[in-house]
Amino acid sequence: MEAPAAPHNPSDRNHGEPNPAGPGDPADVRRTLELTVTSPEAMLDLGRRLAGLLRAGDLVMLTGELGAGKTTLTRGLGEGLNVRGAVTSPTFVIARVHPSLGDGPPLVHVDAYRLGGGLDEMEDLDLDVSLPDSVVVVEWGEGKVEELTEDRLQVLIARATGDTDDDVRRLTVTGLGERWAEADLDALKA
Repeated sequence: MEAPAAPHNPSDRNHGEPNPAGPGDPADVRRTLELTVTSPEAMLDLGRRLAGLLRAGDLVMLTGELGAGKTTLTRGLGEGLNVRGAVTSPTFVIARVHPSLGDGPPLVHVDAYRLGGGLDEMEDLDLDVSLPDSVVVVEWGEGKVEELTEDRLQVLIARATGDTDDDVRRLTVTGLGERWAEADLDALKA
């Protein structure tokens, strides 16, 4: 039996066209939103808004060059999720767990920059064990953690080309899978 098609959303990049993953593939359900962020403070605020959409079991993959704002976005997520501890780049420790100060899920913040392989190399981090009860954010996770779940949020952060302000970033937020088919990604707009 074929899964019902996701409702058309004007912000969908593929406008209801099949995903290259193929028909019937859970990753075929895709929603995309493009945003512009003009400052580090605005990136923190976006993270706080994104936290309002997240729940235990969510995987967020952040992609962008060094200094793009991945950790700043995650810091805002941590504030929005009300977790303990300063959210800083886990580059040298690979992963940090930030327990919730309330009744929300903990935040697991991973920096996969130094990890070369796919999910096999990340098994020691036990992300598959943490995922059901936590919000897991993986910087540099593309090609490494997709196998953890069919439902994930991918955030691509790029410096704005041609803009004279070095703080301006263009973000492409893509929700993959059934979890994100009905999510209100428009809530991320400022």
